[in-house]
Amino acid sequence: MVKLADHMRAAASAAAVFSALVVAAVMVGGAGALEPGGWLRAHATFYGGADASGTMGGACGYGNLYAQGYGTRTAALSTALFNGGLACGECYKLVCDRKTDRTWCKPGVSVTITATNFCPPNWNLPSDNGGWCNPPRPHFDMAQPAWEKIGIFRGGIIPVIYQRVPCMKKGGVRFTINGHDYFQLVLLTNVGAAGSIRAMDVRSSSSADWMAMAHNWGAQWHSLAYLTGQGLSFRVTITDGQTLVFPGVVRPGWRFGQTFASNLQFK
Repeated sequence: MVKLADHMRAAASAAAVFSALVVAAVMVGGAGALEPGGWLRAHATFYGGADASGTMGGACGYGNLYAQGYGTRTAALSTALFNGGLACGECYKLVCDRKTDRTWCKPGVSVTITATNFCPPNWNLPSDNGGWCNPPRPHFDMAQPAWEKIGIFRGGIIPVIYQRVPCMKKGGVRFTINGHDYFQLVLLTNVGAAGSIRAMDVRSSSSADWMAMAHNWGAQWHSLAYLTGQGLSFRVTITDGQTLVFPGVVRPGWRFGQTFASNLQFK
């Protein structure tokens, strides 16, 4: 019994030491290190001007972010986060990390942004001095109004902690169809919950079968069938695993360039 008790005390002591080491590693970890509560570390800069006009367009294909409802709470993601465009539409909550920088961080505030663009690497600059979006750094190049919610303008770059959060959207998912005959390029906007798309299928009014669509770029998926003018339904799976069917969301007689709003939304 004495030996067992000694063994248990030793095990408890080792566990305490291990826990302390884990906590220390969390507190001093570098970019991407896990913070208590599931937060991760990164850095953030800003672009696009005080009115965010320079953020329009971008690598997700959303075009005019004001018209699409994304406004000025947006960011371009570095390669480590962008995932080849599959992260488009995801929402992140960011807080300036005052444990690291008390000079340029605003205290007690957070901001939630939507991923709408890509921040490309700059291989001519080191990743710790200008090449902020170089792999493997997680980095947010935020619209200036969003960045200034948590950082002081003169700082330019701030350390942040961040986490994925559900996207809260009003209204239904929207589908914009571009392309030409035998090539339908469909842009999804206003996607709630996970915000980003894992898979997408299309079914025409002349068929009972679903056809898989392929990720093209940004938030856009394509099919290579002849579907021009036919009524279309879509089956969409977002990255948290939810699947919704949007029956007949695109009416017969549609034309390229039109947008169709559904009355369904991911929760």
